[in-house]
Amino acid sequence: MSNNSIKLGVPNQDGQLSMLFTRGGPREGAGRKRMGTTKKISLTLTDEVWESIEKECQNHQASRSEMIRAIIEAYYHSSKHTQE
Repeated sequence: MSNNSIKLGVPNQDGQLSMLFTRGGPREGAGRKRMGTTKKISLTLTDEVWESIEKECQNHQASRSEMIRAIIEAYYHSSKHTQE
């Protein structure tokens, strides 16, 4: 068994206790960049619509979230919506 010590630290932003490593580990600015606010929703659609969305996800190699976000953004950027 090795005699390695473990260092614990508190990152600047979230205040969560984490292990510190000499390489890698939590770093300020690391990870996926935020693109907006995340809100969890529950969405009820017909099975046919869900199947269509899943097919589009496969065709575009996109996640369900990416596809639904694109649909919503397209609606808000369409000329039909801006005329209302």
